[in-house]
Amino acid sequence: MWTKRGACDISLEPNRIGGLIELQATALEATANAVVITDQTGTVIWVNSAFERLTGYTNAEIAGQSTRVLKSGQNLRVLYEEMWRTILGGRVWRGELINRRKDGSLYDEEMTITPVQNSRGEITHYVAIKLDISERKQAEAKHLLLTERLSLATEVAKVGVWEWDLASNMFTWDAMMFEIYGFPAIVPLPYEKWSGVVFPEDLPAVEASLRKVIEEKGQGSAEFRITRADGAVRNISGVERIVLDEHANVIRVIGVNMDVTERRVAEETLRNSEAHLTYASQHDFLTGLPNRMLLNDRVSQAITLAPRHKKKIAILFLDLDGFKHINDSLGHPFGDKLLQSVAKRLVGCVRFSDTVSRQGGDEFVVLLSEVEHAEDAAITARRMLQLVAEAHSIDHHDLHITTSIGVSVYPDDGLDAETLIKNADTAMYQAKENGRQSYQFFKPAMNVRAVERQSMEENLRRALERKEFELLYQPKVNLRTGEITGAEALIRWTHPIQGLVSPAQFITVAEDCGLILPIGNWVLREACKQARAWIDAGLPQATMAVNISAMEFRQENFLEGVFTILKDTGLDPRSLELELTESVLMKRAESTESILKTLRARGVQLAVDDFGTGYSSLSYLRKFPVDSLKIDQSFVWQITNAPDETTIVTAIIGMGRSLKLRVVAEGVETQDELAFLQAHQCDEAQGYYFSPPVPPQQFAKLLETGIPGILH
Repeated sequence: MWTKRGACDISLEPNRIGGLIELQATALEATANAVVITDQTGTVIWVNSAFERLTGYTNAEIAGQSTRVLKSGQNLRVLYEEMWRTILGGRVWRGELINRRKDGSLYDEEMTITPVQNSRGEITHYVAIKLDISERKQAEAKHLLLTERLSLATEVAKVGVWEWDLASNMFTWDAMMFEIYGFPAIVPLPYEKWSGVVFPEDLPAVEASLRKVIEEKGQGSAEFRITRADGAVRNISGVERIVLDEHANVIRVIGVNMDVTERRVAEETLRNSEAHLTYASQHDFLTGLPNRMLLNDRVSQAITLAPRHKKKIAILFLDLDGFKHINDSLGHPFGDKLLQSVAKRLVGCVRFSDTVSRQGGDEFVVLLSEVEHAEDAAITARRMLQLVAEAHSIDHHDLHITTSIGVSVYPDDGLDAETLIKNADTAMYQAKENGRQSYQFFKPAMNVRAVERQSMEENLRRALERKEFELLYQPKVNLRTGEITGAEALIRWTHPIQGLVSPAQFITVAEDCGLILPIGNWVLREACKQARAWIDAGLPQATMAVNISAMEFRQENFLEGVFTILKDTGLDPRSLELELTESVLMKRAESTESILKTLRARGVQLAVDDFGTGYSSLSYLRKFPVDSLKIDQSFVWQITNAPDETTIVTAIIGMGRSLKLRVVAEGVETQDELAFLQAHQCDEAQGYYFSPPVPPQQFAKLLETGIPGILH
């Protein structure tokens, strides 16, 4: 039943509420209106099919999410505040909102939200009924615009009546005519007085119209400008017709004049406004480039013309590499100016007949409307790669950014705009996987990989929730004593259907879609918790090493996150070692130095991972407070497989010793590799020769017993 406050009172035990909601869902499935059922926090529990048709979200996609995903940012904050005051008070709220569909498009809706109460009067759920009123809103807007135009024309209309006697060549005017022209009332008024105030360039056409009316004994009209007696310029619209005597001779001409100056100004303003609105609806507000809608239209036109001209068209899909890091570190104003600079350079790479479009964010799409060969698109792509990579001077900062480009060609890779753009997008992702700052032509096999990648991303999103990740630990060994000095935490993913998924398959996807942040946070917390557990068990102390990705390191709250985890787990910072690659350290060296010094001051150890594969600069090794260098396993592999190419290994060991840094060799698998490293006084090593990565219980046994017989 409904209470006086308008809320639904459910007089049932709490454990039966779910059943009632299910019955409501069944009943509401048949309605044409969209229905949403949420819990008391606004988290979606169930939606009907009409909701999917309205928003594009299925029940499976939206369930468990906050209704905030529908917010468009177009509604006033006070509207939301009023809505929550109403429903939290147990009353029904009705109102109109602008919300966002899954594809990003906006729509108008009329919504009714009903709080659902249990027998104790507590709100447990909300039921929202949503009606799409977009068409009604558009019709209302058009009607309002038309009404305003008519009202404007009525208000500004000033109509005066006149009569011209042909025999005397004199005019007789009514009072409004004198007001329109600004003359004192003179009766009669000479023809010359009137013609003298008409703009000279307009007078011939007006007189020609009058002669034609007289000669043809008909009716005419004209528009002209006058200069009033007070000097003001006015626009006049006139209509005239003849008066005949009993012999059918023209004796007079009568007519009306209307001052249409304000109407002309209003119409011009309206035309300009409509032109502005049309332009705004088709162009990106930040760069001024055509947007997605205008691009699709131009691609469709180019597809229509290409066969007639016996040409191809090419689509280039560009995504900036690392733009998010610049945006996050320097701020959105810098990011916006960088996008404008990139847009200007891209336009400079194409012909006037081509189109450069911004799709949103840091994505651009280029239409090459008529090309002879696919190589023409490659030439343009190479030119764009080069120009985008050159330094962008933004507010006295030289910013460097690169781009990855995917290319599709009509008719080979698609017969419509949507397919061509989608395939170019797919090729762009392949270019990123190939190392970035490159271009890649679309190939049909890429679609298979794109589907696999999308599936990988979806599975990754569920993996954390389902606790499908685990950490294994690989020991690091002192090459002089044989003691275990530390452990490197290595993530593993066991999918319930696919089984073990290699980190090489999912880490890159996690970085691209941003999931590396929650995954990295989980790894760091689990590793610190495990290290503390070994210490509490009385096992020999070993430093816990954790790899940190570039995206994690550049987070604004990175330091706060590390120290919070250390505090929560009770791990001494001196027992934690963070491993960062050279490329991470070298980006924005000043901020990097500050972060590293803060970590080092708190006792956290720092290691340069995969050393030798990046910059390998002595200057930054002296500048940054690092503790150790890890020789990449590709160089260790050369000890056995290419003994004449071991110079890099010996050089790294020598460099580390001269800088008083600990040197750790990764990927040691043979006795020969171990002997070489010992002979050249490498400090530590890890690899399958000592132990593969193992579960925490097995690593605890290694800590307790050691690794027997590894040093000879």
